[in-house]
Amino acid sequence: MDDAELAAHLAHVAGRILIEIREANVFSGKALGKAGDETANQFLCHAIREQRPGDGLLSEECKDTQERLAKERVWIIDPVDGTREYGEARADWAVHVGLAIDGVARVGAVALPGANVVLRSDRPAPLPPAPEKLRMVVSRTRPAKEAVAVAEAIGAELIPMGSAGAKAMAIVRGEADIYLHSGGQYEWDSAAPVAVASATGLHCSRIDGSPLRYNQRDVYLPDLLICRQEHAQQVFAAMAASGFPQA
Repeated sequence: MDDAELAAHLAHVAGRILIEIREANVFSGKALGKAGDETANQFLCHAIREQRPGDGLLSEECKDTQERLAKERVWIIDPVDGTREYGEARADWAVHVGLAIDGVARVGAVALPGANVVLRSDRPAPLPPAPEKLRMVVSRTRPAKEAVAVAEAIGAELIPMGSAGAKAMAIVRGEADIYLHSGGQYEWDSAAPVAVASATGLHCSRIDGSPLRYNQRDVYLPDLLICRQEHAQQVFAAMAASGFPQA
């Protein structure tokens, strides 16, 4: 398998594992999230080390090591993005398997097991036409103030949703138009989604317009913007008018 095929295969299998764990009905509450995270993470990490032994690895569920910083190729994974949604048997959770090459998210797959879908960077689908009224995905529990302000400024409808991967893939799938996040994230929250979104032709950046960089010493990556290319400048203008950082 090439890198994209491997990413998609691993994301798909990890998603199946997670569904099986939940449907076993032996875990509940936080114990379900812990069991799912740990089991899917073990599978993904062992598989990547077996298939790509020379590459670096960064996972939300593993202790970080600085040896990855010397690698040009680093796999960045999130076994369960949206643990709460996974535990609630909702559809808006994801499995992220991404590959950063020289700090750029080049290859990725995002599985949405609840919807039985895997989005891949090597198989971008054309975007459907944008609707007349724009749609912006925001957190179910903590909508970012920047996103709310921009939505009001451009007249966009707010769509509450769970995981970062689910939100990003909503843009890729044409179910929404803008994903603006400023509430704090880490590299594993966006690496695979950004690889898929970029391959689809979407705009992907920090909220000030600067590039998203991966495999950094500090893996905190607090904000991002994913949207259709034609909407990026509209978002930046609305942010500037609202007093937020601009491109």
